[in-house]
Amino acid sequence: MLKAAIGGGIVTPLLASCGALVPASDGPGSISVHTQLSGAVAGAQVFADVVAAYQRRTGRTVAQLKNGSDLPIVFETSTLAGKEADVAIVNMMGRTLGWTGAGATIPVTGLLDDWGLRDKIVPEALEEWTDGEGRLRAFPFTRTNWPVSFNTGLLEEAGVEIPTTSDELIAVADALRSRGIGPVTVGGSDWSGQKLFLQILQGFVSQEEARRVFSTGRLSESAGAVAGVEHFVELRDAGVFVDDVQGYTSDSELTQFNTRKAAIVPAMSSALALVPAERAKEVAVGGWPVPSSGGVLDRPSVIKSYNGHGIWISENGAEKLDLIKPFVQDLFSDAVTDAFILGSGRDMNRVTDTVSTDFPLVAQASRLTDDDVTPVMLPDLLIPDSVFEPMIKVTAMAYGSSASAERIVDAFEKSYDAA
Repeated sequence: MLKAAIGGGIVTPLLASCGALVPASDGPGSISVHTQLSGAVAGAQVFADVVAAYQRRTGRTVAQLKNGSDLPIVFETSTLAGKEADVAIVNMMGRTLGWTGAGATIPVTGLLDDWGLRDKIVPEALEEWTDGEGRLRAFPFTRTNWPVSFNTGLLEEAGVEIPTTSDELIAVADALRSRGIGPVTVGGSDWSGQKLFLQILQGFVSQEEARRVFSTGRLSESAGAVAGVEHFVELRDAGVFVDDVQGYTSDSELTQFNTRKAAIVPAMSSALALVPAERAKEVAVGGWPVPSSGGVLDRPSVIKSYNGHGIWISENGAEKLDLIKPFVQDLFSDAVTDAFILGSGRDMNRVTDTVSTDFPLVAQASRLTDDDVTPVMLPDLLIPDSVFEPMIKVTAMAYGSSASAERIVDAFEKSYDAA
């Protein structure tokens, strides 16, 4: 079942090298952890420090394998060979949504109470991480808060204020351009631009309708979704996005914002932790302006989700629960939670009153309430994995060309059909 569910012919070519895919963890008292918290990712250094402290304190080895966006495919490859790491720390999206059902990872529902974690994790996170069969896929660790940041210094130079409606946004873009300042910057060529495109659509559909649209891709069957695409085109043609936005990535959008070349950026809170203190002093955090007409939102929108990194236990890990238990309990301790929030600006699914002090924009975002903004969904839990890359090509086309709403809708639907 496992090989049929996650293997197919996709990862087989990698099996020849799978012996090097996992770190050695055969020693007594040792476990292996496959993690995305590495490199330049927010929280990577904190995680490394936490693991090192745990090893010193317990005398147990935590062998690490580090990957980025390719972690799911590497993990699946090693799983097919029976050599997967005991624990995986990875986002719940695309391929990973099927891991528990396929038997690649074990449901941790029964471990919540046994390990004393149920009351330490916010209930909404547990609900979001539970599949349709009632299985908790993994322990929800980090989460996502995706606000919009406004450089108030640049807005003041242009003689405008933070926009809360689309008409105001267009006027602000005109004023900024007249001063040689870029308006909204976003990674038009990657997932960050895709997220904003889908967020704009959610200004015209209920959350129930959004679930249906993002699951099926049938934009043309939803009058609201079509209106959302038309609204996107209106904003694009009005010059709301920076020039050549289709060439930007999530990294370059942040660079442009940090260097004052653009005044507005939609970016997740973990990215806001990378905004220099000097720049953060002139930045206010809010939501994406509501449509001036025809929309369904009363307040600017912010993507919010409890889906960030989860702590998954593999088939191999199921044989080491006695060793994994204290490690996971340590990750959900007050000290580790505080270390992530204070040391990296990460939003956590652990129940806590701790607020970031060295990352003021993250703190601002965490204080936004439903009186300030309207939360909208992160579509990642609904979009089939095989659709992600084709869809990003569609949204890149939408940002960078004069394509009509009809052409965008058609290409969007075809990305689902082809996948």
